[in-house]
Amino acid sequence: MARRDALTRKYREAGKRRLGGLPFHRRHRRLLISLGTALALVLGVLGGYAYHLNSQLNNFGRVDITSVNDGEPDVDEGRALNILLLGSDAGEGSAGGSSVEQDAVAAKWPSGKYRSDTLMIVHIPQDRSAVQLISIPRDTYTEIYDEEGEEQGKQKINAAFSEYGPAGAVATVQNLTGLSIDHLAIIDWEGFKDLTSAVGGVEVFIPESFYDPSQKIQWEAGEQTLEGERALQYVRTRYGLLRGDFDRIARQQNFLRSVMNKMLSRGTLTNPVRLANTLEALSNNMTLDTGWSSGSLRSLALSLRGVSSDDVSFLTAPVATTEELEGVGDIVRLNEAQSEELWTAVTNDSVADYIAKYPEEQLPSEREVG
Repeated sequence: MARRDALTRKYREAGKRRLGGLPFHRRHRRLLISLGTALALVLGVLGGYAYHLNSQLNNFGRVDITSVNDGEPDVDEGRALNILLLGSDAGEGSAGGSSVEQDAVAAKWPSGKYRSDTLMIVHIPQDRSAVQLISIPRDTYTEIYDEEGEEQGKQKINAAFSEYGPAGAVATVQNLTGLSIDHLAIIDWEGFKDLTSAVGGVEVFIPESFYDPSQKIQWEAGEQTLEGERALQYVRTRYGLLRGDFDRIARQQNFLRSVMNKMLSRGTLTNPVRLANTLEALSNNMTLDTGWSSGSLRSLALSLRGVSSDDVSFLTAPVATTEELEGVGDIVRLNEAQSEELWTAVTNDSVADYIAKYPEEQLPSEREVG
């Protein structure tokens, strides 16, 4: 019996030494305080990260297009959307370091300062199950409208933005297509370099080697990972391609497809640093219309979270002919009958049916784009 009591005391004392001799409630209070402190630190980091991402949404440049667009802020939910996406370059030798946002509110738009060789209508169906991007060739010959929606005569469609600014581009596209443009997004192609670096480079495949005499670049066949200046040169390439500007459109669409694949990949969405850098690159180099609030941007992003790159389709407005017009240069005439089918399909939210009827109008696979 004495031996058993001695062993019992020994184990109890060992237990006290192991636990520091603290009562049960004090030990757990210390544990709870430690867990609470760790949780507070985690929430603080997440809160700071969320604040940073939210602040980036507020950093986009803004331009007013209400003179030609009657859209209201925060009414995007529950309906299909048409967004005009413009790729903008400042022309060579243009004076001044002002931005599109600053020039849009100036007393006079700097006619000829900017070029917009990329025009795409981004259609998002009402059910948010897909996204369709429709390119309009920059040489499309059409009636041009100014920032007040007034006719200014026929010219290549890229003259609308160059001569009359963001509102002029919206008015011209609306009148060409008969569509209502809900929002506008203008990306600075120079700043596009930052986006490709933020996502860690973008993979493309070049089927055949060729030389671009304009940029003095030799493009080698095979897989390429492009970022920065090299990525910008890829989307700008026109010379050396068999179909000139049409192949450039295909390249731009192909590159955007690859960027989307990279941005939708787990490597970007689950990497806080890469995601923050990507959003920062976008906000630093993209200008949106004033009617597109940060709340609407967040809601749209959330509504599209189920969309994968396989749900994104790329098309080009159907072309009838190309020709050289005296005093204007090379122009593109759209196929009016088929174009009407396309714009009607967009209006009726039935672009998938149009694609089923004209599958050849879609962008080819990644390995078929020049």
